[in-house]
Amino acid sequence: MNVILLGPPGSGKGTQAKRFEQSCGIRHLATGDMLRAVASSSSEFGRRVKEIMDSGQLVPDAIIIDMIAARIAEPDCRDGFILDGFPRTVPQAQALDDMLAQRRLGIDHVILIEVNDAALIDRLSGRFSCAKCGASYHERYNRPRVEGVCDICGSREFVHRPDDRPEAVRARFEVYRRQTEPILPYYRARSLLRVIDGMAGIDNVTTEIAAILGVDAPHA
Repeated sequence: MNVILLGPPGSGKGTQAKRFEQSCGIRHLATGDMLRAVASSSSEFGRRVKEIMDSGQLVPDAIIIDMIAARIAEPDCRDGFILDGFPRTVPQAQALDDMLAQRRLGIDHVILIEVNDAALIDRLSGRFSCAKCGASYHERYNRPRVEGVCDICGSREFVHRPDDRPEAVRARFEVYRRQTEPILPYYRARSLLRVIDGMAGIDNVTTEIAAILGVDAPHA
């Protein structure tokens, strides 16, 4: 089973993909993580990707498609994959379809995790984490039990991700709306697109995805 998860930053795509990877053996392919892994390798392909990323340029679609093609050919993808972070544009979606068709494969489901922008910006922009162990907190909804002290390791050092600041989150949303939303009609026209409420509880979102995939719902 081959699945694409769509949704803006912070919508929970990675969390959901990992749940189904663990329960169903459908490999979670987060293209951002894949690019970083390739760039850190000593291969010629890895060196090309690293040079592009280090220069601040966008990695060309053709290179990402080649990377995905190589990854899905590995044995652990024999039961399928969940793409997280790709495609982001209509040309990418078309190139992905062409590559899969050459391998007599296709996409079975495209699931959009829909969220309320304002609520998600509030959720993301309040996040911070322990600098030592990485435990996650929120300025309003999940503060440490003892102010200034990590619940897990007792550290007093915390960090905010630069891309979680309100202005950065809004910019990421704008890029998503401008680049990615146009691909929704592309998948809707092929009767592949399903939309679920990403503002529901994590377990509820998992249950909805499981119903679409026709599998039992995994839970943390």
